[in-house]
Amino acid sequence: MPEGDTVWLAARRLHDRLAGEVITASDFRWPSLATASVTGQTVIEVVPRGKHLLFRFDDGRTLHTHFRMDGSWHLYREGERWKGGPSSQVRVVVRTADSVAVGFRLPVVDLLPTVDEAIVVGHLGPDILGPDWDTGLALGNLNRRPGRVIGMALLDQRNLAGIGNIYRCESLFLAGVHPATPAGEVLNLDEVVEHARRLMERNKARPSQSTTGEEGFGRTHYVFERGRKPCRRCGAVIRVDRQADDLGDGQVSLLGPGGAGAPRLTYWCPACQPAPSSASRTAPETP
Repeated sequence: MPEGDTVWLAARRLHDRLAGEVITASDFRWPSLATASVTGQTVIEVVPRGKHLLFRFDDGRTLHTHFRMDGSWHLYREGERWKGGPSSQVRVVVRTADSVAVGFRLPVVDLLPTVDEAIVVGHLGPDILGPDWDTGLALGNLNRRPGRVIGMALLDQRNLAGIGNIYRCESLFLAGVHPATPAGEVLNLDEVVEHARRLMERNKARPSQSTTGEEGFGRTHYVFERGRKPCRRCGAVIRVDRQADDLGDGQVSLLGPGGAGAPRLTYWCPACQPAPSSASRTAPETP
């Protein structure tokens, strides 16, 4: 699933190419928008909001999309062959005089008044890469359910927007926090959040999502997707579990707007991130 830095980079590339340009043709291959059009409108800006993309037009409308698991936007020059997938996976096409922006496999597409953007992004917490970033607010949101495991609370976009599986695993490792620790017991929660923000800031302007500072296969992460391999720091075998979203009050979160959703594979080092007494919240190690 694309994370906030990936969406930030996509927004920057789209903005650099489309901002100030007039849409010469548009094609919405989305049932509820089959007759919609933004042809003739000028793109004011393309901005990210957590994992959401917002195309704002001069007629007071916004095109809102979300990548979810495998959606993407691709930019081409007029006449260039599309390489993002077969035509059956295209959901939106917008053209300018010399550019074509194509949205592939987008599971969320909305066209709404710009003044109503809160309908689709108003539930989000402060954007970790955005101008609205507020560390105190993010920490307060994470602590609202002190019994919720931190590994899942970090994924809830209502707490803070932009963090995905890579950065929650890596930031917890760097801060020495077990992913099954209740949020209210994480004494260095500010450090966890700052690690995630710093890593995402470092990676947002480049396609690589290296958290180690290294490049090359198998060298870019400390724990993420390194289950059963030796820890780079201490040599212990990295664990991988499927972690459920226990909200800490007997409830289990279901997939919904901004929620962490279904169980996620979680990676950590048992030596660098010692388990709390409540670690039983995490499911047994996957075979």
